[in-house]
Amino acid sequence: MTTASPALSRSAAIAQLQSHREQHKWSLRDLFATAPDRAQVFSAEAAGIYLDYSKNHLREDTLALLLEHAEQIELPQQIAALFAGTNINNTEHRPALHTALRFQGKPETEHERAVADCRAQMRRFTDKVHSGEWRGFSGQRIKHIVNIGIGGSDLGPRMVVEALHPWHVEGLSVHFVANIDGADLSDTLSQLPAENTLFIVASKSFSTLETRQNALSARRWILDAGCAEGELEKHFVAVSSNIVAAQDFGIAAENIFPMWNWVGGRYSLWSAIGLPIALACGFDTFEELLAGANRMDRHFAAAPLAENLPVLQALIQFWYRQCWDAGSQVTLPYAQRLAKFPAWLQQLDMESLGKGVDREGQSLHYPSGAVIWGTEGSNGQHSFHQLLHQGTDTIPADFIAIREPTSELEEQHEWLLACCISQSQALLRGKSLHEAHEELEQQGYTHREAHALAPHKAVPGNRPSNTLILEKLDPGHLGALLALYEHKVFVHGCLLGINPFDQWGVELGKLLGAQVHDTIGDKIPEDWDGSTRELCRRLLR
Repeated sequence: MTTASPALSRSAAIAQLQSHREQHKWSLRDLFATAPDRAQVFSAEAAGIYLDYSKNHLREDTLALLLEHAEQIELPQQIAALFAGTNINNTEHRPALHTALRFQGKPETEHERAVADCRAQMRRFTDKVHSGEWRGFSGQRIKHIVNIGIGGSDLGPRMVVEALHPWHVEGLSVHFVANIDGADLSDTLSQLPAENTLFIVASKSFSTLETRQNALSARRWILDAGCAEGELEKHFVAVSSNIVAAQDFGIAAENIFPMWNWVGGRYSLWSAIGLPIALACGFDTFEELLAGANRMDRHFAAAPLAENLPVLQALIQFWYRQCWDAGSQVTLPYAQRLAKFPAWLQQLDMESLGKGVDREGQSLHYPSGAVIWGTEGSNGQHSFHQLLHQGTDTIPADFIAIREPTSELEEQHEWLLACCISQSQALLRGKSLHEAHEELEQQGYTHREAHALAPHKAVPGNRPSNTLILEKLDPGHLGALLALYEHKVFVHGCLLGINPFDQWGVELGKLLGAQVHDTIGDKIPEDWDGSTRELCRRLLR
């Protein structure tokens, strides 16, 4: 007797969940009416983060089915394999050990010892810059840091530096350049004095197109400002595994910080890629960020699945993706300083889960990742929330709230929290046609007028959401929040049966980009499609 393949077993589990949904088409209003204490039952807390997932179409039997699927795919064993350093990135034959980047205590493994050495190097460098010991070519101390990277070498550090604004070191400004559009670099440099500026070139290969071109332009800018080639090392450091290329660029060997192939770019802000964070906020603050992430790591590794925050969030997203045709997920941090969080999460989730085959290379017969998007509250309420409330799609939402004020304007913070709570309430409740009609008549409309206008005023409701509450927006809680989402994406990948740690689709665009660039001044290949040939003629000739 042969056992079913993992793909068939997973499809059978999804079919069972879909059948469960068809049998029980309950509404969120009904769920709360029959169980007013749902928020106490469907909630969990860990590492300073409270998760209320009661505003989802879940009953205890629904959650039991989801947890049963997690057990069937041996999720606890897969979590253990992640932390043990097994080669869970099977297509690249390597582990995914970003959790080792935030270990606490005495280093015990080879990876932890390498991380400890890197942290010591980062602290020495950070102290030199902050103390003024590190000087530019004219003898002036550094006042501006420009991080040149893209993707994981930009999004994470940029987001954290903005989020931790109150911890910024006085007298030092950190800037970020990512886009190959020259305006990104030139607009940044136009505000800076060359003699006070230090660049971090963040690229594992030191050959990433956008980073390489921006770094070369920055090099010319420094040289044109009067820096001798022999003094370039005073204005450039690198985070890279290609030491030779970095040295050829003009960077001293002792100023090249390591990157390892067991850490993916979108998981790398905890490594030397986080150097801009340490420079902007101090190395002690960077270590608090690591400690907060480690607290979430320990929770994820040890908590039962039914109480495990990343597992619960992943199961809910899996439920809506597979059984509710939810093709997108919106993230709504009600904190201005988390404005870049959705962009960071977008890469983390979509680059990890945007796959069409499972770990064995078999085509998926069910949806994989969703579109991740969002912006900071309450700004989103005045742009796209209309779609969330009255659009035709079911779009699950994650609301993120900070309990303590992030500024001295406490009354505004109270209004911010009121907006956050009321938006999730409105998604749940909506406004029935009858309620809209009665409301209009109470406002003085005639019965006929109210009848005509009520369909436009009615709001379907029954839209799902999670709410996460952080006690405060500080390095520790932020670290825990980011680790929570990292682990959620890993679990969702396990549920889908895919490898969330590779990104082969990205490589094709890079290859073709180089080929298109090479057509400048040359003959366009005849075997290219007609659209590409015409675009090359119009844009590159």
